[in-house]
Amino acid sequence: MIAEILSIGTELLMGQITDTNAQYIATRLAQYGINHYYNSTVGDNWDRLCGTIKTALERSDVVLMTGGLGPTDDDISKEAAAAVMDCELYLDERAKTEMEQRFSRMNRKMTENNLKQAYLPVGCVPLYNKNGTAPGCIINKNDKIIVLMPGPPKEMRPMLDEQVLPYIGQWCDTTLFSKELKIFNYGESALASTLKDMLDGQTNPTIAPYAQMGEVLLRVTASCRTAEEGERIVRPVIDEIKRRVGDYVYSEDGETLQAVCARLIKQSGLKLAAAESCTGGMLSSSLIDIAGSSEWFLEGAVTYSNEAKNKRLGVDMAVIEKVGAVSREVAALMAEGIAKTAGSDIGLSTTGIAGPGGGTAEKPVGLVYVGLYINGKTQVKELRLSGDRYRIRYNATQHALDMLRKALMTDDK
Repeated sequence: MIAEILSIGTELLMGQITDTNAQYIATRLAQYGINHYYNSTVGDNWDRLCGTIKTALERSDVVLMTGGLGPTDDDISKEAAAAVMDCELYLDERAKTEMEQRFSRMNRKMTENNLKQAYLPVGCVPLYNKNGTAPGCIINKNDKIIVLMPGPPKEMRPMLDEQVLPYIGQWCDTTLFSKELKIFNYGESALASTLKDMLDGQTNPTIAPYAQMGEVLLRVTASCRTAEEGERIVRPVIDEIKRRVGDYVYSEDGETLQAVCARLIKQSGLKLAAAESCTGGMLSSSLIDIAGSSEWFLEGAVTYSNEAKNKRLGVDMAVIEKVGAVSREVAALMAEGIAKTAGSDIGLSTTGIAGPGGGTAEKPVGLVYVGLYINGKTQVKELRLSGDRYRIRYNATQHALDMLRKALMTDDK
């Protein structure tokens, strides 16, 4: 089965809206093992839309359309698809009733033009919309399928997952099973060299590397009939990658670094507090992003000035004057100070020069120290980072999380 994604809307062509729907649909098609060769975007023009639908049907079995199902005159997706498939429209009473009820709950009057949305192609499979007013539909005729879904992602995604994919999945003999290995601080070229024979000789499963900021994602994908079969196919390959790369692999399920750290902290029963200078709260924020972090995250302090490091964390001003705020010694004292004052088992700190100014020959922009105090022991890591101010702060945060991850894994053994 070959599928094509067709996004409708002049605002998409003009760049006023980013087409996140196509990305989401493509990902879900791959997970179902459905071949997907083309993406198209067309504006709200009858002739161009009908022509694009016809072209898509010539080269694909399924055309998934999003957008253009609203109440206004330029919402023409449904009418164009019905015309191409030679279908009349009828008033779907359930769609009409659900629309009236939705407007009533919102205490709004349903205007006459909204009724247009309740008209569906004769013979279609209606896709009722519990998250909006416009229903979608599936037209299955002459061995071709057109799927029409609303444009808002909060409406499209549940409709796709709950109604569309189960329907078209009936014609799929195989599916795709994937694992996402996240690898931090191991360069893309170095990884390609380490895994060269595996990348050159891949068949089933396949290995696809994706470079991201400071890390690499490896998607290992098997063509299979069931998830259990997929797990059996990918497992030897994943184990071999982890044997070669070691603890640079921090997840095989696509988890973020902070999610992995959160799980490990929770398992350890320890409490954590953070003291930040150059990262300016980014480290604390990344950890607080994880639901349930209040169980183990006590507090975060942005001690940007020397005075704040002294007053809040107890860092001796004499030490700062002697070696500078950006130093191993201060990073260690910050980690110890936040743990002591917050009453936590773990203290995590960052101090550095994020730029673009402030660097010297001795202490250039991108010099960062990460301090970690855990169970009475302190360690410090020196980083030499590059990039703009945001990139340096982001990568410093990720290095701090990775340092924490490795310490928790060692402590657990």
